Amino acid sequence: MKFKDATTEDINAAMEKSWDAFLTYRKLPLQRRVEFMYAIANELDNIATPLIEIASQETNLPKGRLESERKRTVFQLKSYADACKRGDWLDARIDTAIPDKTPPKPDIRKMMVPLGPVVVFGASNFPFAYSTAGGDTACAFAAGCPVVVKAHPAHAETSEMVANAIFTAAKKSQMPDGIFAHIHGEGFETGKALVLHPRTKAVGFTGSFAGGKALFDVANQRKEPIPVFSEMGSVNPVFLLPEKLQQSAEQTARMYAASITASVGQFCTNPGILIGIKSEALDRFLKSLSEEIKNVAPGTMLHPGIAKAFVEKRQKALSQNDVHVAAVSSQQPQENQGQPTIATVSANEFLKNAILHQEVFGPYSILVICENDQQMEQVALHLEGQLTSSIIATENDVQQHESLIEAIKNICGRFIMNGVPTGVEVCLSMNHGGPYPATTDSRFTSVGADGIKRFVRPMAFQNWPDSLLPDELKNGNPLGLWRTVNDEFTREGI
Repeated sequence: MKFKDATTEDINAAMEKSWDAFLTYRKLPLQRRVEFMYAIANELDNIATPLIEIASQETNLPKGRLESERKRTVFQLKSYADACKRGDWLDARIDTAIPDKTPPKPDIRKMMVPLGPVVVFGASNFPFAYSTAGGDTACAFAAGCPVVVKAHPAHAETSEMVANAIFTAAKKSQMPDGIFAHIHGEGFETGKALVLHPRTKAVGFTGSFAGGKALFDVANQRKEPIPVFSEMGSVNPVFLLPEKLQQSAEQTARMYAASITASVGQFCTNPGILIGIKSEALDRFLKSLSEEIKNVAPGTMLHPGIAKAFVEKRQKALSQNDVHVAAVSSQQPQENQGQPTIATVSANEFLKNAILHQEVFGPYSILVICENDQQMEQVALHLEGQLTSSIIATENDVQQHESLIEAIKNICGRFIMNGVPTGVEVCLSMNHGGPYPATTDSRFTSVGADGIKRFVRPMAFQNWPDSLLPDELKNGNPLGLWRTVNDEFTREGI
């Protein structure tokens, strides 16, 4: 189904209504936000069957994968709502007055307050969890911010269905008009107009480096710059340390073959670079990995644009000096399918060629073969910021490679031991972010309730009477929050 691109007038009307809604929504009790978010989750349950049907037609993703993602999206909405009510993200701080101090110390109380309307860009590879009612939207609602979603054109009808579920939930929850808006637009100009609108106060984006960086640059050219939280992908390097590889080369290969090809490799956490030291164990690993990859059938990718980009970037990587194809799927790909591929390259060549460091979005990975420990560390030092890095290692390996481990810590937001980076658990301790260019702000996560903190700012209240303070900061602590009062963490009143 084709949807009309939003006009300048449409965008202006949506943003002005969003601002008006903000002035009301930010003052509503936390419990009202919770009820709204639970209502959205319930509506997504109500439309599950037709929603999965449409999404499978638009994205080529299997229905089982989509249903799992839909359930994750429902869980995100509810868990972030629960976190909203707990109020830890408010970082409530109270330092009571000391009038007889010289000079007198005032009463100062600080908490996080919402930024304002948030523009969220739907992701191509996650039509639910990182799109219309996904994590960015849930975090913004929890923070007290209205949301304007720019639908991803690759699954516009899916996005429209989810948007209608949010509208229904908003009406049932008696939310202010303008709490949510849904915008369609094929080109970059629509997104640019949303980011440039003076009522927009923050942006959430999941997608390509080019798209995320462009939005970031636009936001910083505004008269009033605003934060853009772009998650822009990653090659998620995997370091294969010698003792562990010797013990489990074949098992590790099977585990990584599945990770590289899961959902036709269309995850931002796809392990795109493997790094090992030349050895008999690495030979066994490569042989086993190659055998596994040959048995994985090509899969249809999300949409023709992604399939075309995969073919082009794969071919560009394979055409580089000293790059060799180790294995491809034994089945020939059909139109818009990604062919699972493993390549190899020497560390010497990898260190010289920045093209080989770039993400090939799809079922592709390259094994970088190092001569020794020192060269492996050199590779780590030359890699850019990543969402994740992984090590296959024993405890002894870690102790023997201390400087390598420290180098890896400097480039990633999540550090995995003896596992795969694909599969991002939605929990409070998760960090889905990392140093640039993985994201535009490595201090925040886009998965887990800590993501709420992206859409708030601190505000201190000085010498306000108790009756006029927000409930979150009142002496009696009517919301029962954990607060830091005179340097003590407590739920007691004052």
